[in-house]
Amino acid sequence: MAGTQTKKVVVWGREGCSYCENVKAILEEQNRPYEWIDVAGKDVLRDVLEVKYGTRLIPLVEIGGDGKYEALLYTQLDRLAALLAE
Repeated sequence: MAGTQTKKVVVWGREGCSYCENVKAILEEQNRPYEWIDVAGKDVLRDVLEVKYGTRLIPLVEIGGDGKYEALLYTQLDRLAALLAE
């Protein structure tokens, strides 16, 4: 994304999930705003993840904007810092 536009970050997770907390800590260290979607006890939200990305597992991080998002699955979180820097 060009110029001053900042990519939007959406984190799908639940409280008490250590991986989810790690993702939030990385974003907060970088002063990156993010939207938190708590899926705890909300099967319909996990259904959304399954339809969009083929998984119900969390955390899942969406990064992008203008209707185009790239998702990082729980196994790909090592790429988070690199995607945020693009």
